[in-house]
Amino acid sequence: MTTSTTPPADQIKDAVNDTVEKTTSFDWMWLLGTPLRIAIIIVAAIILNLIARKIIRKFSAKIADGTTAAQNRRQQKGEEIPRLNGNDAIAKARRAQRAQTVGSMLSSIATIVIATLTVMMVLTELNFNLGPLLASAGIAGVAIGFGAQELVKDYLSGFFIVVEDQYGIGDTVDLGEAIGTVEEVGLRTTKVRGIDGTLWHMRNGEILRVGNQSQGWARAVMDIAVPYDSDPDVLNGIIEDAVAELRQNPNYALSILEDPEILGVQDLTGEAMTIRTFIKTKPNEQWAIARAFRGTVKRMMDEKGIRIPLAQQTVVRTQTNGSTASATVSLSDEEDDEQPLPASTVPDETSGQRGELGITQQSSRPERDDS
Repeated sequence: MTTSTTPPADQIKDAVNDTVEKTTSFDWMWLLGTPLRIAIIIVAAIILNLIARKIIRKFSAKIADGTTAAQNRRQQKGEEIPRLNGNDAIAKARRAQRAQTVGSMLSSIATIVIATLTVMMVLTELNFNLGPLLASAGIAGVAIGFGAQELVKDYLSGFFIVVEDQYGIGDTVDLGEAIGTVEEVGLRTTKVRGIDGTLWHMRNGEILRVGNQSQGWARAVMDIAVPYDSDPDVLNGIIEDAVAELRQNPNYALSILEDPEILGVQDLTGEAMTIRTFIKTKPNEQWAIARAFRGTVKRMMDEKGIRIPLAQQTVVRTQTNGSTASATVSLSDEEDDEQPLPASTVPDETSGQRGELGITQQSSRPERDDS
C-alpha cells in the first residue's frame, strides 16, 4: 500500500490563510524605522569612504607627479613650467615613495574615523548607552597612550619626515650619531649605512636634526696650502686651469655646475698660507670632485715648481747632569734627511751618561738655503 505525501487541499488552504493573516498583521512600519536608518547609515559610510579614498588617490597622484596648483594654473595659461631634475629617476622614486606613504596613511585614517563614527551611530540607533563605553574607551586610551607614546611619536615623526621630504633613499645625511647613506625610510625607523659599513637603525622620534647633503646641489670645499712667496695670480690660474681640465673629463664634466669660487687666504701658519676654494657640484658628487681637484692642483703646482714647505723640527737631548743640548733641523725641499747634531752636543757614551731624546714641533717658517 502506498501513501501520498501531498497534503489535502483544505490543509494547504489553511496554511495559506495563516500566512496571509500573519503578513497582514505584521507591523511593516518597524522596518521603516530603526533597520532602515541603520542601513542608510552603513550605505552612507561606505559611499563616504569611497569618496574619501578617491580624493586621497588624486592627491597622492599629484604628489607622485610633482605638480602643484600653481603649476596647473600656469599650464592652463600656456606658460612654460620649469622642472628641476624632472627626469631624475631618484627624484621620481622619492616622490612615488612619499605619495604612497601619504596616501596609505590618509586612507587608513579616513577609514578608521568613518568606521568609528558609523559604529557609534548604529549603537545609538539600537538604544545602547554610549556613556560607559566612551568612558571605558577613554581610560583605555589614556593607558595605551602612556605605554605607546614613544611608538606614536615615532610614527608621527616618520610621517612628517616623508611628507616634508627631509631625506629619502640614497641621500647622504647627518642625523647626529648616525652619518651615512639612507637605505630605507619607514614610518617608525630609518636605516642609515655608515662609511665603515655599519647599518644604523634610527627611531624617527629620536631624530632631532637632519643635515641632508644631497638635496638640490652640493659644494666642494678645498683648502690648498701654498708657500708665502707664491704669486696669487699664478695660484688663481692653477685653480682655474684645474677646473677647466676636470670639465674636459667626461667623468666629472656633468658634475660641476659652476666655475670655481676663490675666496682667498683662509689661514696663516708658520709654514704656509691656505687658500680656500669652492666648487658647486651635483648632490653627492662633491667628494669625488674635491679628490680629483686636489690631485690636478698638486700636479700643476709640481710642474710650476711650487712646493709646500715642510715643518721645522727641533731635536732636544737631555743629559743626566741637567744640561740640555738642542739642534734645529730644517727640512727643505732638496734635503729630507735629518742633519747630524754638532759633536759638542752629543753626549759621550763612554762616560756612563745616559740621555733621553725628545722631539718637539715648532711652528716657524723654514729658511731655504740658496747657496
